[in-house]
Amino acid sequence: MTTWNRKRATSSNVVAIIMGGGQGQRLYPLTKDRAKPAVPLGGKYRIVDIPISNCINSGLKRIYILTQFNSTSLHRHVYQSYKFDHFDDGFVEILAAQQTYDNTGWYQGTADAVRQNLRHFMDGQYDYALILSGDQLYRMDFQKLITQHIESYADITIAALPVRRDRASSLGILQTNEERRITRFVEKPKEPALLDELKVGDPILSYLRITSSEDHYLASMGIYLFNKNVLRQILDNNRADFGKDIIPESIKTHRVFSYIFQGYWEDIGTIGSFFEANLDLTNLVPQFNFFDMMAPVYTHPRYLPGSKVNASLVTRAILSDGCILNDARIDHSIIGLRSIIDTGCEVRDSIVMGSDLYEPEHRRLEKEQRSEPRLGIGKNCKLYRTIVDKNACIGDNVISSPEGKPANADYAYGFIRDGIVVIPRGMAVPSGTVVCQ
Repeated sequence: MTTWNRKRATSSNVVAIIMGGGQGQRLYPLTKDRAKPAVPLGGKYRIVDIPISNCINSGLKRIYILTQFNSTSLHRHVYQSYKFDHFDDGFVEILAAQQTYDNTGWYQGTADAVRQNLRHFMDGQYDYALILSGDQLYRMDFQKLITQHIESYADITIAALPVRRDRASSLGILQTNEERRITRFVEKPKEPALLDELKVGDPILSYLRITSSEDHYLASMGIYLFNKNVLRQILDNNRADFGKDIIPESIKTHRVFSYIFQGYWEDIGTIGSFFEANLDLTNLVPQFNFFDMMAPVYTHPRYLPGSKVNASLVTRAILSDGCILNDARIDHSIIGLRSIIDTGCEVRDSIVMGSDLYEPEHRRLEKEQRSEPRLGIGKNCKLYRTIVDKNACIGDNVISSPEGKPANADYAYGFIRDGIVVIPRGMAVPSGTVVCQ
């Protein structure tokens, strides 16, 4: 368990840079109208709250977020959520892609995004730049990474996670010496012979206290700490991406070290991983703990009433603020803010993201007169392995399940991705509809 020292001085010489991501195609249709970091998480949060909260809990309060695609929702959330007082030098600032005299195009990759905004980072009184991803779920004390970086006289430090062979082919894999200095970096190795070469040796296995006979690897978490002058130097070329381009080349010319992280970490950049990571939060002992008040996850403060549960059965579920459940059965599911679930509904192994507002009564009556579904989930609906995005209007007797369907398919009222039904944001599903038909 991470021990957090609340008495540490604020690290004013470190700037944190959170990558807002590109089109987020692997999370589509959740990213149809929003950037990846703005996707709702755990009922009441957004994904971007994770890296921002890790920074704040680590004493890092100078934070930039680089955005480019579908960023309106993300901008609004950050503006409404993170405001430091006038006597604090902290900030959370959005840097959106823009045309300048030097750059007239979109970001071409993570490194290019930082390069196009380099003037903002170089002007400040910073010694180090911490580069973070905006689509990961983890809790890390960055002070420990910074301390090791300084003590090892590193130019670059990469946070690394031990993984088994079945995950190694989808991640960037590091090879280190006894000092944890990185000697090799391979992006998503596929060949069995190459994987055999990259597996972790005995010294690291002993440090990690791994006794299993399975092969283990050190995978990059996409978290990089740079010395300020080194960052400026390596971005002088036109390389577009840190993982594919910058890091492999820097190993040859700079002191690049690994910081080994042994906690929970999950890349939630696909529908499948996002779905499983969310539902894990409903377990008796989840892998990620939102209840750790020594390192809380911050988000937009709201003034919503407590949820109302009328004659309903709720098991293994997270119920967010402002919900109304009328004689419904909820199991192993997450119910988001302002969700309204009507009589006779069954929601199992699903995520209902809720609504941004309550529907006025006159509008609900108008919809009833036109036989249109109202905001929320109507009577006698059956939802299984389904994500209902925000502001969806689900009529009565609607059935949603991926059983017997392809792992990936498109339908009139929803999509199946990674074996999970996704009903898009704002979708109106008429009464009696079978979504995947």
